[in-house]
Amino acid sequence: MSVRSRLQPLPAAFYARETELVSRELLGAVLECTVRGTRCRGRIVETEAYTGEQDLACHAAAGRTARTEVLYGPPGRAYVYFIYGMHWCVNAVTRRAGMPSAVLIRALEPIEGIEAMRRRRHQRPDRELTNGPAKLCEAFGITGPRFHGVSLITSPLRILSGDPVPDSDVAVTPRIGISKAADDPLRWIVRSSSYVSGRK
Repeated sequence: MSVRSRLQPLPAAFYARETELVSRELLGAVLECTVRGTRCRGRIVETEAYTGEQDLACHAAAGRTARTEVLYGPPGRAYVYFIYGMHWCVNAVTRRAGMPSAVLIRALEPIEGIEAMRRRRHQRPDRELTNGPAKLCEAFGITGPRFHGVSLITSPLRILSGDPVPDSDVAVTPRIGISKAADDPLRWIVRSSSYVSGRK
């Protein structure tokens, strides 16, 4: 897999669109995170869309709270939350301010900083470094205290342009790992990637 040598941050206008479209077009983009001088990069191969207050699986279904405030803010920011009292997950906020929605980054193919990922993931097999939303946050050093609410354009946590994924290599499935609105076809995966989480 080749990634363009001149990676540029995706602009705010990229995120200021319908969440489903952003979720699809994030496939092939590159997540980059720099922590204490160590940079990790990974190609996005799986995403899920969470589309607002009417989406019972979206945190915005509970309304505007201290936890969900970032979802209501401008597009192109990181929404990082804690699950099961032990794991972080990272999302990209979409649409315009006041319309709470986001794309969950579910899986990556490691590109750069793999030794750091192995160390943070306690030497798990390489395929298990980033094949899940909590796994990739641990591998990249992404936590809420450090990155919740930051710009995905200008901060050490960014999403960069990558090589587009053709429609022939994309599948859309119901979301996984949730109990509410679980049948909605809002999960996008790169068919050919071995780093996709769960079932394909």
